[in-house]
Amino acid sequence: AKVTTALALAKFISDTNINLEKNLNHQVLAGVIALFPAFLILLQGDLGSAMVYSAFIFVLYREGLPNWILILVVSVVSLFVFTLFLPKIYLILTILSIALAAMLYTQLYLKKYQNALTYVLICTGAAIVFVFSVDYLVNKVLKPYQRQRIMVLINPEDSDKLSAGWNVSQSKIAIGSGGFWGKGFLAGTQTKLNFVPEQSTDFIFSTIGEEYGWMGSLATVGLFILILYRIIFVAERQRDRFVRIYAYGVASILFFHFAINIAMTIGLFPVVGIPLPFISYGGSSLIGFTVLLFILVKLDSHRAQMMERK
Repeated sequence: AKVTTALALAKFISDTNINLEKNLNHQVLAGVIALFPAFLILLQGDLGSAMVYSAFIFVLYREGLPNWILILVVSVVSLFVFTLFLPKIYLILTILSIALAAMLYTQLYLKKYQNALTYVLICTGAAIVFVFSVDYLVNKVLKPYQRQRIMVLINPEDSDKLSAGWNVSQSKIAIGSGGFWGKGFLAGTQTKLNFVPEQSTDFIFSTIGEEYGWMGSLATVGLFILILYRIIFVAERQRDRFVRIYAYGVASILFFHFAINIAMTIGLFPVVGIPLPFISYGGSSLIGFTVLLFILVKLDSHRAQMMERK
């Protein structure tokens, strides 16, 4: 689904008639193409895999999506996180303070301040409603195990280390015990004695951290950054818009998997079932990421062939 979505999105956006910057219908259609597979996956109960498709917003932004949409998405996600960690009264006071500052700015510096003032009031009201709706979402919509994982992230010290908090707790112990150079290949105690669950798949990074330490973890992160840089470099040198868009789709998917997987193993993100690309055990995962990259390699080879012919 990730491969076909990246290709379909590239095909749609690369059409000469498509304008993501100004045409609302085109923006909506691009969003539907990117998120429809996520909706189908959500029906199967796999929230982690569905979240990956949100990474396509980077592709849309690169191809002309207005800045305000990206700012809106980042603001909603940030407000959701802050609502989980902070008391509601602090958030409401902060929202009202920002709204007051925005109102003063519109009246002092903007000529069409009446329209701007309306937008400020609408955004303020929507933000306050969103703050109060987070509790309903967490307590009524999410499944019990998903709610427990969020609670582990919010209060790691108060979580039950023998149940919901076990995975993250043992993973952090394993990574921390690796020190600077690590304990050596197959010499880890937390991982080899099976204290860390799913250490060959979702929590593979804890094995790297324990056996190869801080240096091994840094090398792993560095390799991912290098491959992401290389993909973006390949994308930006393309003359064909279709190839460039597809390349950014590949980079977005890899970045999301890499960032979220490592973040959840060190307790910075709720535990979701997504693998670390090319490292986690699993044939379908390896095949999927390999196909993503090799389609890009093949498409880029056409560019080289066209240059040779000229």
